[in-house]
Amino acid sequence: MTLQDSPFLRACRGLPVSHTPVWFMRQAGRSLPEYRRVRADVPMLEACSRPDMITEITLQPVRRHGVDAAIFFSDIVVPLRAVGIDLDIKPGVGPVVAEPIRDAPGLKRLREIEPGDLPYVTEAVGQLVGELGDTPLIGFAGAPFTLASYLIEGGPSKNHEHTKALMYGEPELWDELMRRLAAITLGFLRTQVEAGASAVQLFDSWVGALSAEDYRSSVLPYTSWIFGQLAEYDVPRIHFGVGTGELLGLLGEAGADVVGVDWRVPLDEAVRRVGPGKTLQGNLDPATLFAPWEVVAGRTRDILSRGRAAEGHVFNLGHGVLPSTDPDMLTRLTAYVHEQTAG
Repeated sequence: MTLQDSPFLRACRGLPVSHTPVWFMRQAGRSLPEYRRVRADVPMLEACSRPDMITEITLQPVRRHGVDAAIFFSDIVVPLRAVGIDLDIKPGVGPVVAEPIRDAPGLKRLREIEPGDLPYVTEAVGQLVGELGDTPLIGFAGAPFTLASYLIEGGPSKNHEHTKALMYGEPELWDELMRRLAAITLGFLRTQVEAGASAVQLFDSWVGALSAEDYRSSVLPYTSWIFGQLAEYDVPRIHFGVGTGELLGLLGEAGADVVGVDWRVPLDEAVRRVGPGKTLQGNLDPATLFAPWEVVAGRTRDILSRGRAAEGHVFNLGHGVLPSTDPDMLTRLTAYVHEQTAG
């Protein structure tokens, strides 16, 4: 089998597959004891800048679970740090920005990303492509709205009040901020693809906080621009957001080949909302993995059945693996999806 014939890349393109491919968001992370050993005394952003550590952590779930794709180990704020934004990832909190950006002078701190800003990404992707062989590597980045939310709020936020106030009240400033963030995001994704990543996923973790009308006017143009710029590389483009049931049609409209679906919308309904021409990814509730195996298996069969309505289906969770998940459950789930869909 060649890389391009891998079930994951074929499913992303809506082509027939030997089995439904599986990978898990946050598969390389705290649920794995080997990850905790490697990361024991290393801060997150340092781990994301060491090619040897990026390579090892990215490979861990492929070795353990036998998933059909690896996802590049990094964080959505890495490109912001690379262009000089003073931020840190605080355990138990998340990304924290020293000086939030809420005005035109602050905006000037956001410069364009340059090739020399991310040498560790290029090196790590090169190492991974060599190690993975015919297993695809997914590159990833945070989408402009989610990055904007961290920059404006100064950290994670439940209500995104500062973000929405700027978006509603200062549309010209919002436009310039989103343009700059779209260019940074594109640069981060391009670096990964040009180094050898064979698919990309754009995470818009917080965009579910918006109405469809606000998404269409204030987010869609920038996301569409990123996906349009990536078209020249001919790699599958995946788009995912949390709480985006009301936005699924717009997420598809943004230009991705694959639309990720969280656990709140059944896949057959998601097919109707997204429309034709797209593969769907998802969508087992991550909390299900704490229930008895019979429950996990039953819900997995239901998702696989509903997923047949899509032109292609990549099995995944409806969000990331929770840190206290039993890794053996993920290994068993991967094998089960493969068994149920083989032939």
